[in-house]
Amino acid sequence: MAVAELWETLKQAIVAYTGLSPAAFFTAVAVAAALYHLVSGLFAVPPPPPPRPREEPEAEPLPPPVQMGEVSEEELRQYDGTDPKKPLLMAVKGQIYDVTQSRMFYGPGGPYALFAGKDASRALAKMSFEPQDLTSDISGLGPFELDALQDWEYKFMSKYVKVGTVKKTVPVEDGNTASTASETSETATNAPATEDKPREVAVEEVKEKEAAADEDAKER
Repeated sequence: MAVAELWETLKQAIVAYTGLSPAAFFTAVAVAAALYHLVSGLFAVPPPPPPRPREEPEAEPLPPPVQMGEVSEEELRQYDGTDPKKPLLMAVKGQIYDVTQSRMFYGPGGPYALFAGKDASRALAKMSFEPQDLTSDISGLGPFELDALQDWEYKFMSKYVKVGTVKKTVPVEDGNTASTASETSETATNAPATEDKPREVAVEEVKEKEAAADEDAKER
């Protein structure tokens, strides 16, 4: 009841103050609101553009692998990733592979950084991170460990480029023994050849003794 009375009072006020019917009044209000939004949109300052996503710098392409040939274990240690200008190398069973593309694993701070710059065949076979296992010596390994090492070798052969081999070290004999043998050989070589005494002197002595014996026999 109160709402109906309020609506009647509002209609009378609209007619009295504007001279319009309630329907015409509300239509005019709606048109005015639409025009306001249209005009304000034309003169409003456009919102700033959204910030562009930050572009990450493109990674520099990796240089092509360089063939190293045959290198010693000491030379191989220079390619453990500490120098970013040098390739990252690692050896398995004497074969050297360029693992630069996996620097996040084998480079400094990576989970397998201990293997870089070395032939860590024994450590790979045993999945060991002990310093004494970071060697190429695989003697005494069991069949399961040798199979694991073979799997690692197949993985490296299929994923990385072979760039060289590790130079095998030959054990050097004791210097004193070698020098003694050398001196003995030289002495035997340089020793003067002895000449046999002429056998003619011995034959003459025998003849003289025989002649003396014959003379004694005649005198008797």
